[in-house]
Amino acid sequence: MYQRSAWSVVRMFLLLFIAMWYLFGSSIAVQVFALAAATFIATGRRYRWFYILYKTLPRDIQAAYNFCRVNLQLRDWNKRNMTVARVFCEEVSPKRMAKVAFHFEGRAWTYSQVEAFSNRVANYFTGLKSADGTRKFKRGDTVALVMENCPEYVCIWLGLSKVGLVTALVNNNLRRQPLSHSVKAAECKALICGASIAGAVAEVYDSLEGIPLFQLGKSSESPECLSSHGIIFLDDVLSQVSSEQPTDQIMQAGPRDKLMYIYTSGTTGLPKAAVITHLRFMFMAIGIHIMIGIKEDDVVYDPLPLYHTAGGIIGAGQVILGGNTVALRKKFSASNFWKDCVIYKCTVAQYIGEICRYLLSVPEKPEEHEHTVRTMFGNGLRPQIWIKFVERFRIKQIGELYGATEGNSNIINIDGTIGAVGFVPRYARKVYPMALIRVDEETGEPIRGKDGLCIRCEPGEPGISVAKINNKNAINSFHGYADKKASEKKIIHDVFTKGDSAFNSGDILVMDEFGYFYFKDRTGDTFRWKGENVATSEVEAVISNIVGLKDAVVYGVEVPDTEGRAGMAAIMDEDGTLDREKLAEGVKKSLPGYARPLFLRVLRELPMTGTYKLKKKDLQIDGYNPRLVKDKLFIYSKEQFVPLTEQIYDDILSGKVKL
Repeated sequence: MYQRSAWSVVRMFLLLFIAMWYLFGSSIAVQVFALAAATFIATGRRYRWFYILYKTLPRDIQAAYNFCRVNLQLRDWNKRNMTVARVFCEEVSPKRMAKVAFHFEGRAWTYSQVEAFSNRVANYFTGLKSADGTRKFKRGDTVALVMENCPEYVCIWLGLSKVGLVTALVNNNLRRQPLSHSVKAAECKALICGASIAGAVAEVYDSLEGIPLFQLGKSSESPECLSSHGIIFLDDVLSQVSSEQPTDQIMQAGPRDKLMYIYTSGTTGLPKAAVITHLRFMFMAIGIHIMIGIKEDDVVYDPLPLYHTAGGIIGAGQVILGGNTVALRKKFSASNFWKDCVIYKCTVAQYIGEICRYLLSVPEKPEEHEHTVRTMFGNGLRPQIWIKFVERFRIKQIGELYGATEGNSNIINIDGTIGAVGFVPRYARKVYPMALIRVDEETGEPIRGKDGLCIRCEPGEPGISVAKINNKNAINSFHGYADKKASEKKIIHDVFTKGDSAFNSGDILVMDEFGYFYFKDRTGDTFRWKGENVATSEVEAVISNIVGLKDAVVYGVEVPDTEGRAGMAAIMDEDGTLDREKLAEGVKKSLPGYARPLFLRVLRELPMTGTYKLKKKDLQIDGYNPRLVKDKLFIYSKEQFVPLTEQIYDDILSGKVKL
């Protein structure tokens, strides 16, 4: 009662003040604002809207300004019919020819060298002829690229794009069926591999229907069997080709043409080839450049795989479209991360997945205080280690991103709000039509209202992230995968209005009243136990902190005659130092009963994607059967993790042990 009475008094004085402001205000704008304010306050409704506006207006003004800059740049490129290659050619102006484009393993590649190498690639492939004298590769044909990180990697796909060829950036860690599938999924007409990947290519080459094979670099370990297939060594042939720009060929492409395929991480099932157009590449690369505030003289550290969006588009794209210098690394190394940043004088650095946790797990070194990195951006910085990370490594700005390679619901956190993966002002739905919708917890299908449309989530209510599709707009476009059926599965129809469509991210997020979004889990990763939903990502973060930032993955497993799924955790314990008593005590203190993992598997190594995401599907299929799983298994019993014997397992199946 006291609070209501106090508010009534405050409201009365506010109304008097606004009335005086309205009567004696010198401008119409002031009077209109005063009248609107009085209406909100007098009715006693939505007065918190003013507080939210007050808190978020500086953020929103900055974001709106940057968003407009991104849109204007994209419109300009689209209007001028620009492609990624043509924008790069503009960047290679006389004043920038000698500027370093890439640092790699102690060598500097200038913009002039990148331009020359990519031109040689373009001229070589456009000059190849078939037996009948026609071009061997036509515009729109796809070439698979399977190599480790290096500047030549970027030069190759850039050169192929100059003559209208599409590059499939295949994960260089794939072997056997996944590798063969990736090449076939994009209908590749040729394959370019690095010397270190030749062995893997030899294993699957017979299944690739005899497509031409090219190799960059030579190695004494290169399989002899590939020689019989007429393998061509690019080092030999490119040196004989002109480095002049193939201007006529470059001018034939358009911004909405395909540039490349980038594959999904493959945490479940085989990788899918996502279509990346020139305009999509431009949006992702220049969007980060502007939203994060990357300057022309910044040096960006990119230790991420170039076959993935983060490293290959957002990172390398700062050279191609932003005019920056980028320092590459063949493979991420936690112990060399800050050392590299010091050597190359980096001012901006990237992260993804579990990289931040790996960096925290390394003992302190002088380089982590000697670097000049002011900004780090990426996705996957867990809120549980956010403060610890920025304080230890003295990072002034974190740009946490959210979005899928193939999706159109990309957002970013530009003000360092801890845990947020981005934001959309609540009054900007029409400008950036991303939303959270309610879904059925069991089926994952959208819940619809009486009008047949999806139901938006209220602040604080978890839901699936969706974004309206508008292929006329580069930001809201969705081009899907090479597989049309897989593309259709990601589209929801009749979402906000009849006849519209939206991209279904499959991610469960929560939005607060200020418009910030927080990642909860992937659809299917959330499981239900004891009538409660358990978000695996939250449990993983808690467990990882308890066990000293070791790799941990959580998933639900079936228990006979029991509703839902019981939690199971798999923890990497390479050196055998896992303290089970500490873990049991930690989960008891930090997690509610329904969220505590009932089963524990301890491994020396956890399965992981090339982009540092932990795989769950295989572990989930293995389950907790001690007759099948050779790793150590434990069960949470009487607030302790005790060995899971075959007898206990049989008792669980028979119902003698109740969970």
